[in-house]
Amino acid sequence: MVMRNPLVVRPGDRVRFDGRVQTVAGLSGMLVRLADEAGGTSTMHLPTLMMSPGFEVLGSGSRRVMPAGLLDHAPPGQAEEALWWHRHMVELRTGLLPDAPQGALPRTEYDPTTRTLAEREASKAAELSVELGRPVSPHTMRWRRRRHQERGIAGMVDGRHAPRRPLHGKLRPEVVDELQQLMSQATGGSTRTVSYYFERVSKTVKDKYGQEAVPKRSAFYRLFQRLERGRHTTGSARTRRSLANQPEGVFDQVTVCRPGELMEIDSTPFDALVRLDRGVVGRVELTGLVDVATRTVTAAVLRPTTKSVDAALLLARSVTPAPMRPGWTEALRMERSVLPTSGCSHWTSDCGTRRQSR
Repeated sequence: MVMRNPLVVRPGDRVRFDGRVQTVAGLSGMLVRLADEAGGTSTMHLPTLMMSPGFEVLGSGSRRVMPAGLLDHAPPGQAEEALWWHRHMVELRTGLLPDAPQGALPRTEYDPTTRTLAEREASKAAELSVELGRPVSPHTMRWRRRRHQERGIAGMVDGRHAPRRPLHGKLRPEVVDELQQLMSQATGGSTRTVSYYFERVSKTVKDKYGQEAVPKRSAFYRLFQRLERGRHTTGSARTRRSLANQPEGVFDQVTVCRPGELMEIDSTPFDALVRLDRGVVGRVELTGLVDVATRTVTAAVLRPTTKSVDAALLLARSVTPAPMRPGWTEALRMERSVLPTSGCSHWTSDCGTRRQSR
């Protein structure tokens, strides 16, 4: 199934669902509450809403005021061009211009209730080709529309004209390089204060480049605050080492709408003592495989320590039926299932249940 819009909804957005235009009244975890024009409300899971036929995000229900000074950095002519593109992108996405009067109806070629997003992009490309006197492709409209959804009017400005403010401000690059080197060496060492780094950097740059290279204390502290953000250089040593051992990458919110699209494995220790093998008393850890879209635990194991083999065990338990246990109803047998099966099958001799191997 091809998604017409990125799978992102926020409170206040207008969406097309079940053939009607509704407003997202609230979000709570994976639950979304919708309100229609008649005042009726409904609640459903977010994956169900996003996978429904004809679902589409039409735009924000409230007009946002442009922040003051947003286009001050743009060269002459760029701000006017960004505003021009902004008007067309708003009409393409919502069907109405930003300054449309109350109760205005969208033009037929941009009506979200009767035209798909691809059709509206093609109509806007044809309209602008005539207005500009040069060809404008639907691919350009799609690219512009995506940037407008992500960054708003700021995404309509050519990024090559945006100013590049140096990280170190007016400080000399030698000061920044020396501070970054000291901060990288602090990962496995003891926690130091900001004054310690100021004295070390000042002495080093003074010996190498002279007294004029020594930074002012206030400017150095501002630089240290920018570089230290999220690194805990002057904080907990345990947290600093833990962050340094994390894999490269960034944390971000992931939206999933299909069962099995994203699975997560997590372990948690039990705050209780249990009797292990050979009568030894100890603690155990619960390791589970969680489906993010449905919030269900597909498999779990309870062991004294979590090992890498547990991940393979959880995957095997998630994709194969469980063996029959005493007291289970006969309707749970695999041969009674109406689900389609594929691959080869074999019978387990201990319980008489058919298992699927893929």
